[in-house]
Amino acid sequence: MEGPAPGTGLAEKPLSATLSPVGAVFILLKSALGAGLLNFPWAFHQAGGVLPAFLVELVSLVFLVSGLVVLGYAASVSGQATYQGAVRGLCGPAVGRLCEACFLVNLFMISVAFLRVIGDQLEKLCDSLLPGAPPAPRPWYADQRFTLPLLCALLVLPLSAPREIAFQKHTSILGTLAACYLALVITVQYYLRPPGLVREPRPSLSPSSWTSAFSVFPTICFGFQCHEAAVSVFCSTRPRSLSRWALLSALSLLACCLVYSLTGAYGFLTFGTEVSADILMSYPGNDVVIVIARVLFAVSVVTVYPIVLFLGRSVMQDLWRRSCRGAWWPRALADPSGPWVRMPLTVLWVGVTLATALFVPDLSEIVSITGGLSSFFIFIFPGLCLICAMGVEPVGPRTKCCLEAWGALCVLLGTFIFGQSTAAALSGRL
Repeated sequence: MEGPAPGTGLAEKPLSATLSPVGAVFILLKSALGAGLLNFPWAFHQAGGVLPAFLVELVSLVFLVSGLVVLGYAASVSGQATYQGAVRGLCGPAVGRLCEACFLVNLFMISVAFLRVIGDQLEKLCDSLLPGAPPAPRPWYADQRFTLPLLCALLVLPLSAPREIAFQKHTSILGTLAACYLALVITVQYYLRPPGLVREPRPSLSPSSWTSAFSVFPTICFGFQCHEAAVSVFCSTRPRSLSRWALLSALSLLACCLVYSLTGAYGFLTFGTEVSADILMSYPGNDVVIVIARVLFAVSVVTVYPIVLFLGRSVMQDLWRRSCRGAWWPRALADPSGPWVRMPLTVLWVGVTLATALFVPDLSEIVSITGGLSSFFIFIFPGLCLICAMGVEPVGPRTKCCLEAWGALCVLLGTFIFGQSTAAALSGRL
């Protein structure tokens, strides 16, 4: 097994920046309150209504909080400061390499989804501000092929440059408030029924089949995925304890659940079966309240993109560090956290995800694929870490049996979600 002996401290250089408990909550909130927020009303429609979707969400919440707690425990036992490091330290190099590969692919797809959402909102915003009907050709400066690269150069890249994840606590507060504004707007619009918004008749609140309720799992995984950041946030939080981490995890996901439930329920009840995969696309483009919501939600996604990039960059930095081990390199290149390595990796990540986002056809396809991959980080890898940790931690036989059973259940559930979402994505393309 790679890595230090359990409990000997962090294998990597301790993080110089620290997070308060409040800062940790906001980073977890902002990591979860991303592009998935726009997709939740459509997911409620796919699940068959508000009640079945809400029940699935509550059941998922138990496993989501459990996954965060297990990841904090895995970081303590393995002595690693990153998600992939904790998995590699507890489960061995083979599972660690699988985790790194899934980590990179998943975070890359999330980054593409975020940029695609920003680009769509910029186009709708330009349509509402520029004179002329939307079907008319947009001027070159209103096309997302111009506005999105410009935004990346001016905002996304500078926000993604810092070395530590603790820097993101400042923008995370702003992004969280912007996401809450969107949920508030959708809720209020349902009751006010503004002119130009035709509300669908009250939709049925029962699923067409039991399988339709399970179809919401990938979207829930996509929406609540703050688990990739969990180990980094846990290791940056001061004071650090597992009981405090469990409380912070529960509070963060309960707040996320409230925002997602309000958005999903009232968005679905407003538009019924005609709800769009991007809820903001269902509203009139010239409504001032919706225009503000578009701007603020774009701000929200811009602030969460650097967190995702930080996590993806940490995997590439780990690979760089291992490739430099035992070989002579200039000091500036031997440290992957230094600017000579960190900045090129950052520019590369932004450039490739931007190019992909400009050509990807449909956000719902990204959500389906990414939601399936997210089950690895929410269920499968935490479950494996819990099972492997029982082999090195001194616990009683009854406790050990219960924790191993819970870990096995998480692995099985994650495998089911991944298989179900992958099959649905493939069947949708055939």
